[in-house]
Amino acid sequence: MVSLLLSAIVIIYVGLVIIHAKELAAKIELETYQGVLQAEEISRDLGRQKEVLDSEKEDLQNEALEIFTLYEITKEITKSLNQEQAFEIFKRKLQNHVGFEECRFLEPLSDEVKDLRKEGKYFVLTLQSKRQKIGYLAVSGVSEKEREKVMILGHQFALALRRVQLYQEIEQVAITDSLTEVHTRRYLLERLQEEIQRSKARSLKMSFLMIDVDYFKKFNDQYGHLTGDQILRETGFLISENIREIDIAGRYGGEEFCVILPDTDHEGAQFAAERVRKAVENATIKAYDASVKVTVSIGTSTFPDDGKKTDELIDKADWALYRAKKMGRNRVCSFGVYKDEHD
Repeated sequence: MVSLLLSAIVIIYVGLVIIHAKELAAKIELETYQGVLQAEEISRDLGRQKEVLDSEKEDLQNEALEIFTLYEITKEITKSLNQEQAFEIFKRKLQNHVGFEECRFLEPLSDEVKDLRKEGKYFVLTLQSKRQKIGYLAVSGVSEKEREKVMILGHQFALALRRVQLYQEIEQVAITDSLTEVHTRRYLLERLQEEIQRSKARSLKMSFLMIDVDYFKKFNDQYGHLTGDQILRETGFLISENIREIDIAGRYGGEEFCVILPDTDHEGAQFAAERVRKAVENATIKAYDASVKVTVSIGTSTFPDDGKKTDELIDKADWALYRAKKMGRNRVCSFGVYKDEHD
């Protein structure tokens, strides 16, 4: 009886142990499963965070590349000194980042813009610097996806182009006489030295004209300084209109002008000077209420016959000019002829 009771107790105990073990195992299994779920959730969170970080990293890399590209474009463009060079640099840089068929730069007043926009083949971007329109960028064969890049790079090109234009404007002001709009004396002397060196290196002739407005003081006294200024302005214009594109006209000072004539001998200098003299003589200069007739006297000198240095050529042309004045004004005298007459 006792043994049966003990056996029953043992069985009950074993049963309880087994039940407890199962409950414990189930609890452990549940906790393990929950841990696995939690680990999976953490893993997914880490994966999402990694994706976000990777995306942010890619964005930062793209942004850094974009900034670097913009910097490189600006740096390269501002090395150029004219608009054409600046655009060619930009177009070359654009090809490294955007696929396109053709890229054109159009001036602010271009009549082609409307037609290109209607045609639909070109993506036309207006280039502006602050409130100033500086032109248009017309790009064909560029995808919709890459148009944003074109816009970003195009606006950067506009800023760089404006810097080039400002440089040119400042340079032009620095080398242009404000009254007559011919070159300044300083610029003229620099170019004269350059032309002498070029002519020397290539064994070429080069001539120099010294031009003076006849009786200028009389015009100033009779009509006033405003009329005198208009006479100088028109004389400068007439000189510029009657010389070649390669020739360089400048104001030497007061009523005196100069012209550098590259690749020109004595006879060529005489011919060029005579053309200028006749143009001034035949013109009627209108200044406010007055209409006046003006003449000029011109002296010429030639490299290397009359001199091989800047000062020598200027002095010889000035001596020839003095002779033209002495002989009655409104005439051309060459230093070579002047020298021969005194031998």
